Order: sequence, then structure tokens, then C-alpha cells
Amino acid sequence: MTQVILQPVRISLGDDEEGRLVFVADTLVAVLVRLSELHGAEAGGWFLEAGFGRLDGADHPIFPDLEAAQVWVVERLCDGPRISAR
Repeated sequence: MTQVILQPVRISLGDDEEGRLVFVADTLVAVLVRLSELHGAEAGGWFLEAGFGRLDGADHPIFPDLEAAQVWVVERLCDGPRISAR
């Protein structure tokens, strides 16, 4: 089973400061940012600010919560992440 680690971090994006670094197998695979009240109905959701490897691309979804974001990450890495071993 793929273990996803979410590390809290502050991000310098103006009003959207709360973030999470997303790690799988000790490798950074994504950066999530919690959307502020400036985003209306999407406020409180988690935006994929950056994805790396298999999570890189034009799709930058907004997740209702961190659990949904973790499910999305695992689904995309289900057949093994394209990350280099140490």
C-alpha cells in the first residue's frame, strides 16, 4: 500500500498560506494549498499547486479535504510511482 505523508508548511501566496508538502516513499510528489475565503464556494478546499512526476500536468484539481487529495495521489501512483530509489 502506498503511504502518503502530508507535511504542514506555510506558503507565500498572499492570503492562501496554509499548505502541505505531499511525500510518497520519502519523495516530494506534490504541493497542496488550502484556499482562503477569497475563493468563495471553494474556500477551505485544497488546490494542487504543483505536482511532480506522474502528478505533473495541466490538471490542477481542488479537493474538498485532505483525504480526497490523498486518494487522488494514490490513484495516480497505484502502479508504482516513477521516482528514483536512493
